[in-house]
Amino acid sequence: MTAHQPATGDDVELHPSTVGVMAEWAASVEDGDIPETVWKVALNCLVDVFGVAIAGSRTPVAEAARETMLAVSRPGDAALFGCGASVSAPGAAFANATAAHALDFDDNCYAGFVHGSAVVIPSALAMTQAVGASGRRFLKAIIIGTEVEYALGMAATPGIYERGWWTTGVLGSVGSAAAAAAAIRANVDETANALGFAIAGTGGMKSCFGTDAKPLMCGRTAEAGVTAAMLAKRGATGPHDAVEHRFGFGALFGSGAFHREQLNLLGTCWRLLEPGIDFKRIPVCLSAHAAVDVAIGLVAEHRLSLEQIETITCDVPPVVVANLVHDIPTSRQEAQFSMPFAVAASLCFGTLKVEHLEPAHLAHGGVAALMRKIIMVAGPRWTPELRAAAPEGAAVRIVLKDSQVFEGFRACTRGSAGEPLDDSEIDCKFLDCAASVMDQRKANQLLDRLRGIDGLEDVRTLVVA
Repeated sequence: MTAHQPATGDDVELHPSTVGVMAEWAASVEDGDIPETVWKVALNCLVDVFGVAIAGSRTPVAEAARETMLAVSRPGDAALFGCGASVSAPGAAFANATAAHALDFDDNCYAGFVHGSAVVIPSALAMTQAVGASGRRFLKAIIIGTEVEYALGMAATPGIYERGWWTTGVLGSVGSAAAAAAAIRANVDETANALGFAIAGTGGMKSCFGTDAKPLMCGRTAEAGVTAAMLAKRGATGPHDAVEHRFGFGALFGSGAFHREQLNLLGTCWRLLEPGIDFKRIPVCLSAHAAVDVAIGLVAEHRLSLEQIETITCDVPPVVVANLVHDIPTSRQEAQFSMPFAVAASLCFGTLKVEHLEPAHLAHGGVAALMRKIIMVAGPRWTPELRAAAPEGAAVRIVLKDSQVFEGFRACTRGSAGEPLDDSEIDCKFLDCAASVMDQRKANQLLDRLRGIDGLEDVRTLVVA
């Protein structure tokens, strides 16, 4: 008997489905059940995603997504980043999530190795705007969507990511569906149908890395989750046993490794706090950040000139090597997945900004010369214990031409949950991103409205042209 079939006779539902557990929590959690610290982290995620989506809305891939949605979507109340138009909720979720991930500058969470906010926040925004909900409900939908997604990610284990699945593509539609269902106040059964539909239709491969497919797949997962919630609200059903079924999520994605008990922690263990959210300071894959931090620190501490350097060796976990596949990048997308570029550009420019991903900077003579001196390896130090403690850590060894050696190690990067940015740093990142699109006065006004989202009566007034 599946969870959505009624019990008959002496049948007793002793083990509700995984989908049922998620839906029960998502549809019943009250505002007062959510700790203030969780609301605060969610608000920082909101500010961060709006900033990177504003900047990302000017990229060619975001423009392509937006123009496509304007062509295929009906008019609606969900606003599009990058223009003054509004469309139906699924189209806005697709276009805005693409923009949010276009620069790979959005946050990460190790509960599933996912870009959670870039999918969930555009989904929650689209649905709350579609129904004219308040800022408080918008923020609550974000919390519900991310917590459900991260709980499922914890249950699934990192094995999914290590086998080549892109977990943002696999888990994102689930977080999107949960957020969208919360935004329209779906009941338990409607939420379960939306989640079951989202899980049954999910997927995404890491072959997308270094191409426009990566942000577009982020958009697709947001659209899929929103559509699932809308269908469920209209009575469509989804498989409540989408995880436990012999051809379900656990068997196909997890190869049988699925820790269901993680779902029972919803509402008691808040994944927005533990493992927490990693906010990016530089617009490249998080896998490169720790090595960048160590290299910059060594050069500054020992007052090294770049001309003195013979080699820079970055000893990193295997997953980092698997992610950063472009030694000599030729495009912005490839540069975002290149350890040599991330380290070389950071050292040459002092810090790595969005504009440094442009072709002219990729061909910069100093960057190109330094990239050829940077080696990435996964050495024997990366035991299972160290990989668990420092999943994207880095040991960096700089050898000078005179044979002097300088070494350093970081388990996590500045901005990660272990070394978080404060509110002012996140606000500065927002303003820096917004500066590429709007004047300072408008950017400050929008930031003030985001920081005061709890008091906003109608999210439809929150428009970014």
